[in-house]
Amino acid sequence: MTEGGLLRGSGMVVVSVRATLIVAVLAAVVLLAGAGTGVARAGGGWWTPPQHLTWYWQLSGKVDNNEPVAVYDIDGFENSAAEVATLHSQGKHVICYIDVGTAEDFRPDYSEFPKSVLGLSNGWPGERWLDIRQLSVLEPIMTARFQMCREKGFDAVEPDNIEGYANKSGFPLTAAEQLTYNEWVAGEVHSLGMAVLQKNDGEQTPELLAYFDGALTEQCNQYRECADFQPYLSAGEPVLNAEYHLARKRFCAADEAAGIMGARYNLALNGKRFEPCF
Repeated sequence: MTEGGLLRGSGMVVVSVRATLIVAVLAAVVLLAGAGTGVARAGGGWWTPPQHLTWYWQLSGKVDNNEPVAVYDIDGFENSAAEVATLHSQGKHVICYIDVGTAEDFRPDYSEFPKSVLGLSNGWPGERWLDIRQLSVLEPIMTARFQMCREKGFDAVEPDNIEGYANKSGFPLTAAEQLTYNEWVAGEVHSLGMAVLQKNDGEQTPELLAYFDGALTEQCNQYRECADFQPYLSAGEPVLNAEYHLARKRFCAADEAAGIMGARYNLALNGKRFEPCF
C-alpha cells in the first residue's frame, strides 16, 4: 500500500478523514471476499506468521533441530508428532510440507490416486502431475493429509506444486482451474486451524493474497520473480525465499532491502547447506 503526500490548506482534515474511510472500506471488501469462501483474513484461529520470520527448511534426512530460527519447514509424512513436539519445546513453530499438485509413488497413500488423475512427470523421480480439475477425487486425499499435519501438531502447511497449469502436466489446465484448487487448499487448511503459505505460483499472487498467510518461493532472484510476491510484503506478511545456485553475496542484499527472508540451501534440502541472509 502506498502512502500519499501531506495535504495542504483548510481541506486537509476532511480529505484525510475521507482517505481513512476509503482505506477502511477497502479492507472490509477484502475481508468479505475471503469470508465468502470460508477463508477469513483475521481472527481465524490459526497461527499468524510474522513478516520477519527466520526459517529453516529440511525435507530429507534426520532433521537437525538445533538451528536458531523461529520456524522449521519439514516433511509431513517423514516426521513424527514427537519431532514436532521437540521443536515446539524450543519455542519454534513448525510447517508441514505436503505435495498437493503431484502424486509421489513413495508416499503411503499413493494407491489412492486413480490412473485418471496421473499426468506427466514433473522431473522429479516418482512424481507425476495431478489433474486438479478432478476435485471430487483429490479433495478427500488432500484433506486426510492436512488432518495428518494437524494431528501431529503442525502450525502451518506448505502445499507444493500448486502451479501445474503453467507446466507440461499432461492435462489442459487453466489458470482459473488452478485458482479454484489453490483457494480450496488454503480454505481446507485454515478450516483445520493451521496457517498456509503460497508455494511459488507468483503470477497468481494478486488473486491468492486473500487466501494465504505468506509465501515461500524458490530462486526468485535467479529468475527475477521476487517482485511477484510484493503484495504479501505490502500486507505485512512473510515471503521466504530459497536460492540454490546463487552465492549469498548475489542475493542477500536484495532480499534484505525488499524485506524477503532469504537463505541458500542445496537442492536436496537434506540439511547439508543452510546459509541464511538473516
